[in-house]
Amino acid sequence: MAVEAVSGNGGEAVAPVKEVSAKVEAKEAAAVTKNASFREESNFLDDLKESERKALAELRDKVEAAILEGKLFDDGKPEVKEKREAKKKAEKAPEEKKEEEEEGKKEPEAVEKKGEEDAKKEAEVEGKKEEEESKKEAEKEMEQEEAGEAEKVAAAAEEKPAETAAVVVDKDIALWGVPLLPSKGDEATDVVLLKFLRARDFKAGAAFEMLRRTLRWRRDWPGFDADADADLPEELAGACYLDGADREGHPVCYNALGVFADDALYKKALGTEEGKARFLRWRVRAMERHVAELDLKPGGAASLLQVTDLKNSPGPAKKDFRVAVKQVLDLFQDNYPELVARNILINVPFWYYAFSTLFYPFLTQRTKSKFVIARPSKVTETLLKYIPIEAIPVKYGGLKRDDDTEFSSADDGEVAELTVKGSSTETIEIEATEVPH
Repeated sequence: MAVEAVSGNGGEAVAPVKEVSAKVEAKEAAAVTKNASFREESNFLDDLKESERKALAELRDKVEAAILEGKLFDDGKPEVKEKREAKKKAEKAPEEKKEEEEEGKKEPEAVEKKGEEDAKKEAEVEGKKEEEESKKEAEKEMEQEEAGEAEKVAAAAEEKPAETAAVVVDKDIALWGVPLLPSKGDEATDVVLLKFLRARDFKAGAAFEMLRRTLRWRRDWPGFDADADADLPEELAGACYLDGADREGHPVCYNALGVFADDALYKKALGTEEGKARFLRWRVRAMERHVAELDLKPGGAASLLQVTDLKNSPGPAKKDFRVAVKQVLDLFQDNYPELVARNILINVPFWYYAFSTLFYPFLTQRTKSKFVIARPSKVTETLLKYIPIEAIPVKYGGLKRDDDTEFSSADDGEVAELTVKGSSTETIEIEATEVPH
């Protein structure tokens, strides 16, 4: 299992809010230096390998051609419908023509029969009959001409679908707010395309198909409808949220699965098929909000750091929970490629290792490599490798409190590090509000 495991029996150093221990600070600084924070793969063209640049150029060409030809969503739906209608018209035209010809044959026969019976009538009546026959023949010729026109219309209908598909061109197709047409010149376009390429090992054809499937899913999935937010579960608001940024500027997303320990909440969220569907919509909409916070440009923080807290979360015995988690993982892996830089699992219980065997086989090797696992005794130490201590919540051993601006991300709120050499003395001043007795 390709993950980074952090475990051990040693105690962890938790820094007090108003007290600073030089020894602890020096130890934490050394740990961070030793385990340097990860850096997201570069999205600058100059930093790509030659083979990677060629794959990107190929994917750009495929996307450009598909958009300009109106075939980026080409799954046969509009074309099949139009061809069926044209086929029905083409089949209907000969039948109408045949009926008209049969009617035309019956009419002269009736006229001939009448002519034999009235052969002895006066010349005036015969002249009138000839006049009527001439009129009938003229009408017959007109009907045949109309049948010919119907055939032409049916033949034109067969060619119409191709013409319609070529005309319907949407150059403003976008994904996560980024235009996908490369010729628009938006630098974020390459960043998005590189995510699909990396998810498919820089195979342009596979990346292109993945992109098309994602766009079709976003077009057809009902969770993106305008009224889809109406029934989202409010009780899960604290189960998934953004809070601060890591050392590289990636927004940090916290998933607190312990909320499902509440039986009433669990039954409401996952106890029914309707509840599971609401849960999936809620999680996707949360992901969409989080992606909107990313900087999808070369050099920007174009992915999330995800921290998943498994403390008090339901175990593998909860089938509905297992199914829901797998659905989310599958959906994100297929439609949100490379948008999570690291997935740190903290407070990992022993049952997790058995649970992970159920969904790990369905994950790509690249996705597996992004998992970091930390047992309860190593939560703070693990998070410090990726997140500065002032951005880590107090409950995880950091200095950040809710609605507390003292250790905010502003320049005047950052935690200062001071290295104290052996046998030396340093003075540290800490401002504090005096409380009268």
